[in-house]
Amino acid sequence: MNRRNFLTLTGTFTGGTLLLPSFLHAFGTQSNLVIGEQCLVFIQLNGGNDGLNTFIPYDNPLYYDFRPKIALSKNEIVSKNNGMGFHPALKDFSTIQQNGDLSIIQNVGYPEPNRSHFRSQEIWQTGLKSNEYLNEGWLGRYLDIQCKENQPTAGINLDAIDNLALKGNEPNAITVKDPNRFKIRKNDDDDIALSSNPQLDFVRKIANSVTEGSEEIQKALAKSSSEINYSKTKLAANLEWIARLIKGNLNSKVYYTSQNGYDTHDNQLAIHQRNLTELNDAVFSFYTDLKKASLLQNVTIVVFSEFGRRVKDNGNGTDHGTAAPLFIIGGMNSGKILGENPNLSDLDNGDLKYNIDFRSVYATLLQNKMQFNPNQIGITNLPLKGLFT
Repeated sequence: MNRRNFLTLTGTFTGGTLLLPSFLHAFGTQSNLVIGEQCLVFIQLNGGNDGLNTFIPYDNPLYYDFRPKIALSKNEIVSKNNGMGFHPALKDFSTIQQNGDLSIIQNVGYPEPNRSHFRSQEIWQTGLKSNEYLNEGWLGRYLDIQCKENQPTAGINLDAIDNLALKGNEPNAITVKDPNRFKIRKNDDDDIALSSNPQLDFVRKIANSVTEGSEEIQKALAKSSSEINYSKTKLAANLEWIARLIKGNLNSKVYYTSQNGYDTHDNQLAIHQRNLTELNDAVFSFYTDLKKASLLQNVTIVVFSEFGRRVKDNGNGTDHGTAAPLFIIGGMNSGKILGENPNLSDLDNGDLKYNIDFRSVYATLLQNKMQFNPNQIGITNLPLKGLFT
């Protein structure tokens, strides 16, 4: 058996009740080893979100020249400031910004951008260069160092599939589709002899991680409840679960979830409106929930996509592009706009030029919020100045 294949298997116990033999259930019961109150919550917008129609350079006439079919009119745009404003579906993002709890990082990307969804997501999730490959994610590598011993709930991925960003050499993260149904029980009738085989020992560690992770998740859920009415969408449900786990003192360092549907080659105006409305409602409920629980200062929410879209529309939508804005909510951020407005007169073959490397954002999160040196996991970009107070 390949050791990494077992790692892949562990994160896919995403629902239902899992039966484990007694010897696996009894294999170790360690306490939570991750210390500290700060945590990161990542919301990944899959498909390549159109940043120019999300945070809009409405005061630049080139925006309307390049996008005669999909540009939003000036009277639709909300929270106008310094030539930029939000898509009308993001009215509550505007409120969060006015509260001083949202920072926007302009023109985020990386050198030699890749327009493949899979490959660009992989670059973001590993934190490597465009020509580098690795089986471990940047957060997985961080957790390998942060957790002195295996801690299965140090990272929580709310999804039906694993996320490369959280994969490390040790099973310090777990993928859960529905925390309420993620319940593990042992089967006392099973009597399996122990083995000195190191691969089997590794299986035991994996199985124990799943068991212990389930127990810790259920304890956290038992200590929390929902006091905010979330919308009836998958993203909202995932953020509601994350809020309950945070309020229940699960003490995970990283939470991760995603929203699909941003590959808007056609019928973009309607699709983008629907997706951003879902995002807006889910995030604002989550934000309100954390604020009401006096936990917003301890939680940093990161909203991003694997790339933006082309500057010029294709008639009814946009094709794969490069740089885009990234949003930071909570975590005592500065509430500022970092970086210059998109430069629509200086393009790279029709694409926006990135100004801020996404790994500088990672370095800032690790150094300022997690008190961790990003160089230890191979991220050498300098942290951003002015993102956090």
